[in-house]
Amino acid sequence: NNIHTHEGGTHEEGFKLALNRNLSKYAKEFNLLKKDESLLSEDILEGITAIISLKYQNPQFEGQTKAKLGNTEVRSIISQIFGEFLERFLVENPTDAKKIIDKCLLSANARLSAKRAREIARNKPLDSLGFASKLADCRSKDPQISELYIAEGDSAGGSAKQGRDSRFQAILPLRGKVLNVEKTQSAKILTNKEIKSLIQAIGIGINIGKSKELNLDKIRYHKIIIMTDADVDGAHI
Repeated sequence: NNIHTHEGGTHEEGFKLALNRNLSKYAKEFNLLKKDESLLSEDILEGITAIISLKYQNPQFEGQTKAKLGNTEVRSIISQIFGEFLERFLVENPTDAKKIIDKCLLSANARLSAKRAREIARNKPLDSLGFASKLADCRSKDPQISELYIAEGDSAGGSAKQGRDSRFQAILPLRGKVLNVEKTQSAKILTNKEIKSLIQAIGIGINIGKSKELNLDKIRYHKIIIMTDADVDGAHI
């Protein structure tokens, strides 16, 4: 009845199977792939436009809308018939076949580049994104209820992380001997790892100008609690 199956179905699945199988096979047999290269279905189907016209007795559809063909036997029929024609076309038209494979490889390279970019972004140090690398942040984004606990050392910070309420309590471990900012130039202060972590964690920047004042407009915690040992290092913090 000339039904437009806009949701696809088994005839479309058979077409994709034959396309993927034959193009991958051709690329390997004719050494069009490098040793570490491979083609995925998404690489082959990238940008493709196809018209599948099927005349079939007693078609079965999935759902009431008849938008998707459901005859399971159609998948293998289309895959076999179209696969045979496609295989012959590739062998008889090597120039066109190479152009098709090259297009698939462009898609594969784009996919791999995007994957590498995601991995780099995922593994990028938090401090380079504007967050202290050792900060165990809280889930709350409301500074009025968020609390930052400054702990002395990784050991104390680890214990504090286990006992905190992560909904609104953040933990930042600092080493004991902290730079004395009162007697240090601004350039040296801003390159100090501990001070830099503290500024990044709290969310305060430095105003550029004569005053060199802290910018409190984007402060992330309204409560800052210092938890240190009752010794010299703790006193420095």
